[in-house]
Amino acid sequence: MGLLLGICVTLSSVGAGAFGAAILLTIYTQISAVKVIGTDIAHAVPLTFIAGMGYLFSGFVDMVLLVSLLIGSLPAIHIGSKLSSRVPDKILQRILTVVLLGLGGYYSLAS
Repeated sequence: MGLLLGICVTLSSVGAGAFGAAILLTIYTQISAVKVIGTDIAHAVPLTFIAGMGYLFSGFVDMVLLVSLLIGSLPAIHIGSKLSSRVPDKILQRILTVVLLGLGGYYSLAS
């Protein structure tokens, strides 16, 4: 599944989080959504870092855009991690399912 995830992320430019969470939710149905999200993030961070370094050294990174994204996303990650631990697991799984289905629908129509 890791090989499939790497290929899908490389070919589609969709974040590893979207594909990774879907794969983990499919394989590990008995694990809580918070653990799936945490595991997915722990996997996505080094994967994204390695890919990002490749783009950085190739000269394809807009530093102003990168800093802008970080300014918005880092506080959102903190807030999301605090909220996810307070939401019941079944509700969190449903929210995650709806978000992933929405992303899948969007990307299937966009191509």
